[in-house]
Amino acid sequence: MLFMDEIRARIRRLNYSIRIEDACLDWVRRFFLSMFGATEIEAFLTYLVIAGKASASIRIPTKRALQFFIGRC
Repeated sequence: MLFMDEIRARIRRLNYSIRIEDACLDWVRRFFLSMFGATEIEAFLTYLVIAGKASASIRIPTKRALQFFIGRC
C-alpha cells in the first residue's frame, strides 16, 4: 500500500470528514515537497552515482520516479 493510501485509510477509520482527509493529505504532501526540493533530489542522485556506485544512466529514471512520487503525494 502506498504511503498516502495508508494515511487516507487511517483517517477514514477515524471517521473524519472528507475535508479533513483532504487537508491532512495536503499537509503531508506539502511536508514532503518542502523536504525534497530540487537540490535534495539532485544531491540524492549524485550520491547514488558516487557513493552507491550506480551507473550515471540511472539518474534520469530515478529522478522521474521521485518526481512522480512527489507529484502523486
